[in-house]
This record gives sequence, C-alpha cells and structure tokens, in this order.
Amino acid sequence: MKLTRGRIALLVGLAGLLLLVAVVVSPLLLMSMPSFLSNGGTTVDCDDQAQVEEVSDSATSDIPEDYLELYKEHGKKIGVQWNILAAVGKRETDHGRSDLPGVRSGTNHAGAAGPMQFLISTWGGKARVPMSSTFNGYASDGDGDGIGDVYNPADAILGAARMLKRNGAPENVRQALFVYNRAWWYVDQVEEIARKYAKSGEVKVPPQASEDCDEPLIEAAPSDVVAKILQFALAQRGKPYLWGGTGPDAFDCSGVIYAAYRSAGLSIPRTTFGQWPFGVKIQEGEEQPGDLVFFNSGPGTSPNSPGHVGLVVSKGKMLEARCRLCGPIKVTSYQARQNRVGFTRPLQNPDVLEQLKKLHNPAL
Repeated sequence: MKLTRGRIALLVGLAGLLLLVAVVVSPLLLMSMPSFLSNGGTTVDCDDQAQVEEVSDSATSDIPEDYLELYKEHGKKIGVQWNILAAVGKRETDHGRSDLPGVRSGTNHAGAAGPMQFLISTWGGKARVPMSSTFNGYASDGDGDGIGDVYNPADAILGAARMLKRNGAPENVRQALFVYNRAWWYVDQVEEIARKYAKSGEVKVPPQASEDCDEPLIEAAPSDVVAKILQFALAQRGKPYLWGGTGPDAFDCSGVIYAAYRSAGLSIPRTTFGQWPFGVKIQEGEEQPGDLVFFNSGPGTSPNSPGHVGLVVSKGKMLEARCRLCGPIKVTSYQARQNRVGFTRPLQNPDVLEQLKKLHNPAL
C-alpha cells in the first residue's frame, strides 16, 4: 500500500497516542501490583513458617484425619514442612497403625518407641516425661496435659518437629532427616513420600531466607541505627554457624549480633553471657526490632545465664545462628521456641546511649 503524507501523519499520530497511553498506564499497573510479586510473578509470603503445601488426594486418603491435623498444626508451630513430618510418620509406623513392637508400648529391637520412633534416651530418658522436670531430650507436650508421652501422637509429632528443626529443617531437610535416621536411603524414601503428600509434588522451603522479605523489615525499623543493624544482620543469612565466629564468613549466635551492632558504629559485649546483663530488660510483648531475645540452651546455662541469643527483626521473628547442625544463619520464629527467658534492649544501655550521642555529634 502506498503511504501518502496524510496516512503517514495519521500513523505517527496513532503511535504517539499509544506511547502516551503506555506511559500513563504502566505506572498505574506498577502501583497496583502487589509488592510481594517477584521474579516471574512468584508470590513470596514473608510470614509463612512452613505451612506452604496443600494436601494432595494421596495424603487425604492415606493419613488418618487426626494425624493429618497434628502434622499440620505442629509443623506450622515449629516451622517444619508438615508433609516431611507426615512422611516420617508414614515411614516409621504407618501413622501409628503398625503392629510392630514399640509402636504402642515397649521398644523395638533398636530401642525406639512410639508413632515417630524415638529412642528413649533421645526422648528424655523414659517414655513419659513430666514437663515440669529437668531432662535432656525432645520430650514434648503436644496435648497440654503436662506430660511428654512418647506413645502419644500429639506429643511424639511435636517432638519430631522440634528434632527436625533443631537439625536443619526447613531449609536443610535432607540433613535433618539424616540425623533422624542415619541412612541416605531413609532420607530418599521420606522425601519421596513427602512429595506424594504435597499437592504440588514438591518439598518446598519457606521463604525466611528470601531477600524479597528484607526491605519491609528494614523500612519498619524504629530508627536509622536499627535499620543499619538489621541490614547487616539480614545480609549474613545463608552463612554457616561457627562457634566463636564473628565473621566475615561465619558467625555464632552472639557473634552475628556483635558484628551487626558494630556495623552501626556501636560496641556491645561479644558473648551471650555478656549480652544478657548488658541490655535493659524488656517485657514480653514490648520487644521491637533491634532488641535481643535469649534462651536457656541446656547444660551450663540457666534462666539467669542464658546460652543462646537471637536478634529481633520483627514481632515474633528473629535472626539467629543456632548451631553447626541447625543449618545456616536464618530468620525464624522465637514465639514457637521453648526455653525463652527474656528480652533486652542494648540501645538503652548507658554506654550505648553515650556512643549514640558521639555518632550524632562527633565533636563531643
């Protein structure tokens, strides 16, 4: 078709109009697009703590209803994939339906007991452990009766969730399963079952380690100083735990906090035992980003001398370097963690207040 001057002018005009529409509309589209949409339109739920899988038809038909609810409830509470918990329950005792020795009473030939097949020594030294007593193990009270009963499904499933979490789940599921039963063929079998139980056919990892969740946390910081502390701390996720480590390649629990404060120009004690008395004590419920949350972590520690610490990054969440077998530095829930002893605010320590004054007025 031969283009006349009139037609050329008309086409140029239409092109200009389309360009104008694109310029006007595209910001509107961007403004209406949810901030949690990332690469490829993938949704990142920064509040998700392992309840990331829908139940498949296979799971619904195979798992008893009461067991399924317990897997989902305790998986979400502790932060472990429910389908991994369910796969362990299936592999160990067919969700408590097995008639083999040790499932409902006594132990099997290896000394394991209950629907999740805990060694009695790993559970707490005996099958029924009062929660008010002092013990070393994963005995848990999943039904609120004050007793950790290895044969009780609610207690046993909660204990299994805690053990898997302690040893690397949800990020490093294979390592956590290997600690549960030290055979890679076992790990493979459990993962295969877990995939069948998930509607997606996958074993997904919750997004606590996603950088997409950083910006809202930093923007919500109560001050510029806290924002700097969080920015440094969150950037260390994925790095390994190292006892005594203060970076740059690895940290322990107090080391990453010490380094985060130092990145903001502030000096606080290096160790957990020093950090606990240093900050001003904060009532539970009043904690805010930048505060520290402490835990009684076992032998050699106590409520007055806690052995583990995390950095509060938002209500209910902390960044922590937990242990060598617990997976990398990550953001996790402190509300679901047992043995929490309290919160402190280092920024209210008199020495830190003086440091802040000097930062804001170097001439002092």
